[in-house]
Amino acid sequence: MNNNTLKDLFNKVFYSGNPMFLYIGINVILFVLTAIGSLAFKNVDLLAYVGIPSSITLLPNRFYSIVTYMFFNVEFLNFLFNMLWLFWFGSIFMNFLKTKQFHFVYLGGGLIAALFYIVTNAILPTLGLATSGGYLIGSASVVLAIVVASATLVPNYAIKMIIFGEIKIMYIALVFVALDVIALIKIDLASVVAHLAAALFGFIFIKQLQSGNDWSKLFDKKPTLKVVKNTNPVKNTSNPIKKSPMGSVPQVEIDAILDKISSSGYDQLSALEKEKLFKASNN
Repeated sequence: MNNNTLKDLFNKVFYSGNPMFLYIGINVILFVLTAIGSLAFKNVDLLAYVGIPSSITLLPNRFYSIVTYMFFNVEFLNFLFNMLWLFWFGSIFMNFLKTKQFHFVYLGGGLIAALFYIVTNAILPTLGLATSGGYLIGSASVVLAIVVASATLVPNYAIKMIIFGEIKIMYIALVFVALDVIALIKIDLASVVAHLAAALFGFIFIKQLQSGNDWSKLFDKKPTLKVVKNTNPVKNTSNPIKKSPMGSVPQVEIDAILDKISSSGYDQLSALEKEKLFKASNN
């Protein structure tokens, strides 16, 4: 790998403006650093210091873990497939929505998963159930949030698979969630609850967005209001146009385009419809 390739990858991750590449890049860098650190400190479980502990008593000293846990991964194959899922469904997400909405679902899904993991581990002993004694680590929760959000937005969007042909992403997402639950249910109940909470967060975010409530706007800077006296007021007789919450394209047109994608697929959109959708996702 020459210097130009490394430079291109660096620019892709940090300067492309695409949050999907940013998060994949951060995960890859931290995975490599963790692998190197594990070789240097063979008798130390480094991930235990960045994962969310199942023991509530350890949490005050590792409060930062509610953020760090989602950027570190344990096993290579698990890490690889998480990044592939993030790339596939992250690409679909970014085809229709904005950068800040991706950030909100990714980070919000991770924080919601952390909260539910902590609460579940606090409740389990009161129900006579033991905690895993381990810690929550990995990008699975945030990937689930992105996967479910994308499948909720365009459920009939189809992906071509070598063996099965075209499959709608709503079915792919359901299988992904089911496999995740099956893999964890007998190992760590709190992790199952955390992952399902992240998936539910992605689902609710899109449903709210389709209803006109963009949660990602919660952190938008409010403009400073300045009162200016108008000495020559002009009466506006024009009819106001209702704007879409996703841009300057009217909401009714956005809804019609999304309905068409759901029923026929993205490829069936006309050039004008694609242009309107692109404009809405970038305003």
